[in-house]
Amino acid sequence: MDATAIATEVGESLPGVQLEVAPSVDLHSTLYVEPASLLQVLQTLRDRPNLKFELLSEMTAADFWPREPRFEVIYILVSIEHRMRVRLKVRLPGDDPHVETATGLWPAANWLEREIWDMFGIAFDGHPDPRRLLMPEDWDGYPARKDYPVQIQMKPHTASPTQVTEEEFRANLLKDRLARK
Repeated sequence: MDATAIATEVGESLPGVQLEVAPSVDLHSTLYVEPASLLQVLQTLRDRPNLKFELLSEMTAADFWPREPRFEVIYILVSIEHRMRVRLKVRLPGDDPHVETATGLWPAANWLEREIWDMFGIAFDGHPDPRRLLMPEDWDGYPARKDYPVQIQMKPHTASPTQVTEEEFRANLLKDRLARK
């Protein structure tokens, strides 16, 4: 089933919802959906018998700064029964990027959405645990944004391999064996 057929199938369940079919160079069908219709489309993709995209395989985001809409949130769904994949994308503005959470449909979306929020600053409305996941709680900014200021001022180091004598190596092995008993 190609992207056009998937869009037609979703359109039968959700009249009035617009899905944009996008060209793709891989085997994933790619569709764009408006943020307001996202949850309805995700639920239809999951629950419709001819589709059954029951696995949320991955979620990520992309920053197209300075273009508007600046962000895209990307959902990769898998239908194990029908052996299909679909890539669903949502375009979001740069000034207030937010979309509804998918945790009610796929609990696995919890940490994926937290990672996207932590790295890109895209909020997921209704998320059950909107805390930082990768960065410290007091971190300022969102490191995956294209306009994030990179200000690392470290002197380069050189690395040297750890050198131990044969006796030290044997002693370490013996100590490790004794610790495992």
